[in-house]
Amino acid sequence: MPADSGLSRKSIYLIALFGLVALVFVLRMTVFAPDPIEVRIAEVERGTVQSTLTNSKAGTVEARRRSRIAAEIGGRVVEIGHREGDRVKAGDLLVRLAEESLRAKLEQVKEGVPVSAARLEDACLRRDRARRELERTRRLAEQNVASEDRLDALQYAFDSARVACEGAKAELAQARANLRAAESELAKTSIVAPFDGVVAEVNVEVGEWVTPSPPLLTSPPVIDLIDPTSIYISAPMDEVDGGAVRTGLEAKVAVDSRPGKSFPGRVVRVAPYVLDTEAQNRTLEIEVVLDDAEISASLLPGTSADAEVILETRADVVRVPTSALLKSERVLVLEAGRLVEREVELGLRNWQYAEVLSGVEPGEQIVVSLDDKQIVAGARAVSADADAESEAAR
Repeated sequence: MPADSGLSRKSIYLIALFGLVALVFVLRMTVFAPDPIEVRIAEVERGTVQSTLTNSKAGTVEARRRSRIAAEIGGRVVEIGHREGDRVKAGDLLVRLAEESLRAKLEQVKEGVPVSAARLEDACLRRDRARRELERTRRLAEQNVASEDRLDALQYAFDSARVACEGAKAELAQARANLRAAESELAKTSIVAPFDGVVAEVNVEVGEWVTPSPPLLTSPPVIDLIDPTSIYISAPMDEVDGGAVRTGLEAKVAVDSRPGKSFPGRVVRVAPYVLDTEAQNRTLEIEVVLDDAEISASLLPGTSADAEVILETRADVVRVPTSALLKSERVLVLEAGRLVEREVELGLRNWQYAEVLSGVEPGEQIVVSLDDKQIVAGARAVSADADAESEAAR
């Protein structure tokens, strides 16, 4: 009996110890268990994935037709036809300079034209008369009635009159050329739009004096005129992408002034050379034109822009956000409250989405917030979005 009694006490002790350990484990896994990590998740879905290239440095909105118009002659500004933001047609007056002195010179030159024309007429009449007298005397000389000396004198008079007539012709031509030059100089006092466009900047005011640019120097433009129908995006691509980029490829353009939006376009030019101004960052310049002419016309030249060239597109494929990818092509899947690491096989990818050939299925939840060291395989986790929805429901 004592032996059996001792064995019973030992068994009871072991059972109690086992129960205590089990209780501690249960409490640790329930009451004292750490809270699950909140993670942001995204569902695996089907959609479109594109293989793209983006510019290596910031691109720029440019205008193919942009004229920084300077004055051709010096003068005082007497009229400004249009201000910044005005739309103008080709030939519209932009700025007028004082023209009194040039108009007076034009009138002076214009009066000289009929004078030169009268001199020409007189000189040619004298030539014709000298010719007739020479011909009569030549016939008389053939009959031995007129002397050779008389014939020589008349020949000289005719030649002199002919030369005077030719000189008068040249003087008339010169007078007419001077008239055209004076008209041209007068026309330079009116600075007009060379094409339809929008006035971007006016750098003068009425009463100010403007001067033309001296040789080898550039003066500030009087007017900056932009054709809004000639807008394009100039984007520097990395030189290693030069073999993949070609004209005609589709592109998407993001502009800093339109955050969160992108606009479709196409590549219209690829530079035939690589810019090597920076030895460590050589680039290939491309030009992209937007498909929507109205949006293109609304962009301001000089604005920063990014161009994304589309090399290949695959529709209706399994895809995951690129931000969910771990190194070695793996993702974390949220299963029954725990994070499970999966290996995936990838196809096309860009900065936004990656095509998944195998490893996950549509509808599964994968983690896209990987910046916390606690977010590892095996950790208990809960969707941050689910917690937010619960709070909203309460």
